[in-house]
Order: sequence, then C-alpha cells, then structure tokens
Amino acid sequence: MASPFDIEDIYPDDTDHPLRLPRRQVGTSTQGVAVTLLADYTLRTRAALPSAAVVALLTETGVTTAGARTAISRLARRGVLDGSRRGRHSSYRLSRAAAANLSAGGHRILAPTDTTWDGCWTIVAFSLPQERGAQRRALRGQLRWCGYAPLYDGLWISPYDLTPPAQAQLAQLTPGAVTVFRARQTALASTGSRAPIDAWDVDAIGRHYEQFLRRWTPLLPQVEAGRVDGAAAVRARTEVMDTYRRFSTLDPQLPLELLPPGWGRRPARELFSAIYDGLAEPAQRHVRAVVARFTDGTQPGIQAHTTADLLIGVRDDASGP
Repeated sequence: MASPFDIEDIYPDDTDHPLRLPRRQVGTSTQGVAVTLLADYTLRTRAALPSAAVVALLTETGVTTAGARTAISRLARRGVLDGSRRGRHSSYRLSRAAAANLSAGGHRILAPTDTTWDGCWTIVAFSLPQERGAQRRALRGQLRWCGYAPLYDGLWISPYDLTPPAQAQLAQLTPGAVTVFRARQTALASTGSRAPIDAWDVDAIGRHYEQFLRRWTPLLPQVEAGRVDGAAAVRARTEVMDTYRRFSTLDPQLPLELLPPGWGRRPARELFSAIYDGLAEPAQRHVRAVVARFTDGTQPGIQAHTTADLLIGVRDDASGP
C-alpha cells in the first residue's frame, strides 16, 4: 500500500539537471521555507533581494541566522537562486528555471480536479531486474509524481489517462521495459480480491486534510477581521502555503466517486485560498518594510500574488511567461 510518507520529493532530485529544488519532507525544511518566501513575493518580477533582508525575513519564521544563511547558500549551489554582489553586499533572486517550475507548481496545487470519471484505469506494467535498481527508483518516483500507485509489484495504476509529457518521461526512463494500457476492473466473486483503490492509503490522506482544516480554520476569522499583520501575516502565509502545497503529492486527486463522503479536498482548498489571499496585502507591506531597511528605503519589485494569479499562471514581467 502506498503511503503519502513514501513520497520523497515533488521535484525529482536528478543530479544531472542544473536545477534541484528542495526535497519535500515531513516537517519543515529551511530551504523549502526560503523558496516559499521568495516565491510568494518575487515570483512575478524575479526581483533580487539583499541577502540580509532574506535572512531577516527567515529569522522571523523561527529559522536561526546561521540556518538561514546556510539555506541561501545551498539554494544558490542547487541552481534555485542566482546571486550577485555589489561591494560587500550580496543579493539573491529566483533563477529563471526555478521561477518557471514554481509557477507551474502553483497552478498544479490549485487547479480544480473534481471532474467526471469514466470508470477506467490506466495500468503501467514494467519489468526491470534488481541490478537496475537506480532505473527502478527513477521510474517509481516519476510514476508517483504523476499520481500513480503500486497495486502490485511492477504494476502501477491511476484513474486518469497518461499525459503525453508523462509518456515521454517514461519512455526515456525505461525504453522497452514498460507497457501501458487502459481498462475497466472486473470484480471477482472472491472476497479476497483487491480493489484498485487499495493501492492508496486513503485514510492517511484524509487525516492530512482533517489536520489541515483543524490547524487553519480558527485563524480565518482573524484574517477576515484584519487582525493578522506584520511578521505574523508573513509567517502564517508562508506556513499555510508550505503546508498546503504538499497535497499535490500527498493526494493523487482520485475521483470523488472512489472516496469517502465529506472528503476534505475542496474545503481545504477553499480555506487555503481564503487565508493566503486574505494575508496578501498585510504580508506584502511587511516584506517591503523589511527589505527597505537594507535598500535605502526602496522595495524592488515586491509583489504578493493571489491564488487567482497562480491559476492564471504567474509570469515573469520582464520576459514573458
């Protein structure tokens, strides 16, 4: 049975690729928080912020100064941030590749998926010998990223069609070792037969939605009343994004027909949008104020985007999509 805790990374950590975004993990990653923070206010403009300002903002979220500096340095080495220096002062901004990936990811976590299901399953069957372990891990990671889960060893399923980009990825990873087909399940009379939905730990995914709703519902009245401001607004907005975006890997967006009544996907999405958008203005004011302390009073290109912007597709204003 596939557990959401088995998922290592929303972005494959491919050392041959120049861009390596932070791993998704249980708990909070300093590098992940740094990426979220920069993306929330500079994704559209790719503005360069003084490293001292980024460190100051990160320390307000509970990160130590040393931890913040280490995270920035590592993100630069991974190709997520571009660095520049003027005298003794350094600045960083999102790399173009990171901004493109984050923009696509922002759309992915918010795009509505409650569509009608045709009752068919896509089955990916593969056979790779044990000595090709690295190839097996890469294939399994790509299938998880596409929302598939193992019904049996070497047989992975999804209720959705395999998209052309995913087809190209699988063909590249395992030439000649994969077969893909789409079919309906035939239920057996035996009580021991395994249903396709059993490939996922639906109860565990549901508990994550319940935890999210319990954690953030009490804050919503304060946000709507305008009582969350300053560093608290930035901290809450960063945390709610860093938490909610994990659902893009935890939840394979299974059709509602296969899920228990009262599934938390839609309520969680609505709660996230209300808090994230409701805190955009006060959080933007605070980020501008902090950055201004290190830039002679200016706030270069700091713009908080909303969930509507993410759905449309946040663009780099300087160079198009």
